[in-house]
Amino acid sequence: MIRPGDQECSATPRSGGALLVDCLLAHGIPLWTCVPGESFLPVLDALYERQSDPGVRLITARHEAAAANMAEAAGKLTGTAAVCLVTRGPGATHAGIAVHTAYQDGTPLILIVGQVARAHLGRQAFQEMDFSQVFGSSAKSVVTVMDADRIPEHVAHAVHTAHSGRPGPVVLVVPEDVQSELTTAAIQVAPRVAVPAINDSDRARLLTELNQAQRPILIVGGPGWNQTIGDKVISFAERNSFPVVTAFRWQDSVDNRSPAYAGYLGLGCSPRLRRHLAQADLVVAFGPRLDDPTTDGYQMTEDAARLMLISQDVSELCRDRVPDVGIHCDLASAAAALGGIELDERPSRREWLWTLRAEQDEFRTCPAGVWSAHDAADFAAVVRHVRAVLPDDAIVTNGAGNYTVWIQRFFEFRQVGTQLAPRNGAMGYGLPAGLAAAALYPGRTVVAFAGDGCLLMSGSDLATAVQYGLRLVIIVVNNSMFGTIRMHQERVYPGRVIATELRNPDFVGYARSFGALGSLVVKTGDFPGAFAEALAHDGPALIEIRTDPAQITPDRRLDDPATRSDA
Repeated sequence: MIRPGDQECSATPRSGGALLVDCLLAHGIPLWTCVPGESFLPVLDALYERQSDPGVRLITARHEAAAANMAEAAGKLTGTAAVCLVTRGPGATHAGIAVHTAYQDGTPLILIVGQVARAHLGRQAFQEMDFSQVFGSSAKSVVTVMDADRIPEHVAHAVHTAHSGRPGPVVLVVPEDVQSELTTAAIQVAPRVAVPAINDSDRARLLTELNQAQRPILIVGGPGWNQTIGDKVISFAERNSFPVVTAFRWQDSVDNRSPAYAGYLGLGCSPRLRRHLAQADLVVAFGPRLDDPTTDGYQMTEDAARLMLISQDVSELCRDRVPDVGIHCDLASAAAALGGIELDERPSRREWLWTLRAEQDEFRTCPAGVWSAHDAADFAAVVRHVRAVLPDDAIVTNGAGNYTVWIQRFFEFRQVGTQLAPRNGAMGYGLPAGLAAAALYPGRTVVAFAGDGCLLMSGSDLATAVQYGLRLVIIVVNNSMFGTIRMHQERVYPGRVIATELRNPDFVGYARSFGALGSLVVKTGDFPGAFAEALAHDGPALIEIRTDPAQITPDRRLDDPATRSDA
């Protein structure tokens, strides 16, 4: 076992491709994905030689977007960068969606791109691109490896960069001849650099701010979060009547059953929670970036509200709004500090929590009468049933689209590491993320939600699920439209529908053509049986649910004049 800082010398020359693989293996890569390309054949050959190594779990996808999304999802689940291998030109650009997701979501990821030979660089060779320009605004680092002897240095720096500060993607570009070049360079392993623990003065400032607040809100989530942190934070909140909300698609940061949990912020969140956020006298962001969806376009609080940011990345402390208090420390030590805090009793704070929690309970109850007059599957009831029968550690994934609002609103997350969703709103994510989860944790239940438009951006990788025997249930929500865009279209240009209607395949037949189990649900009462059959199936299973196209959100219909009145 090579420890951080150690070097493993090799008297026998090996190819640059073999050294690249060995260096990555030494860093404990949780998953390898690819779509094979001729520009990285030496790397593939090195993986062939190392197939017996327990660190080599290579999955070949049918599209680079899916391969890269799988690697990004693996980074979300494990906190360790996975590796995606793609060829130059179109292969790399296909993977660009996941690189952008990792960059905005704070996920460690390493993308390896095969490149033309060094002598051909700058000559517009076949599929040549300048990847520093292609990924310059969506990766933490883009490096072209020009010498096989420097591969260990570049890999160690890539792993360090992907995990340090706010995690993110790193792109390593390796020319073909560098991969073939022989080298005796030694493997180098990057040490994990610790984030400083919270100091005494910051701990005292934290206690003072929390103690003075009468209408506080604690926003949680962010890279570096784990179950221990979540448990300590929610324990503090319950003891001290301190309402906790989650940042956009960090809902699994705390147990949503807690009486201190007051909902989530982001697309489709409670309007009343937004209003209460503006009335808070203290907002504490414990870990997450206060991004666009979380803050509703950076309009988060009134000027009178005090803002405290606690972040593992010092560069995040003044990114969008200068806080009244900024604390740079690791989240684990900050959570431990909360464990020893007993706030002064304030009836106003307790009543504030009761108000927020009561409204959260009402919000996650489906609006009465919405479905009673319409002959279609009740997706809220479907989501609730999924929650009722799944174990607490089941992993739920989704892509982007209006169907995700039902999941966020009606699914109750209970453990850290059970929600995989793109915070940058990229479609096509749910299925590849589910494949990664099923590959990494074959003993856990995985359910991937996808809209009809969302699924067909990665649907060919049902073949990947069947090929590798990955067990997961895919729930396709079919309303025959790009629902989010249709909603905005009807709001701004009522009745002028263009480009948002879809002609879909028979999704059940589509799934069966790959060798997966397929079933159709058109009535709410048919779902429990179909879901039980899918969960019992030894392999991938797909359930298509036909929903009412007019029901565009849980409490808004396209045929309601009010939907168009806010144009």
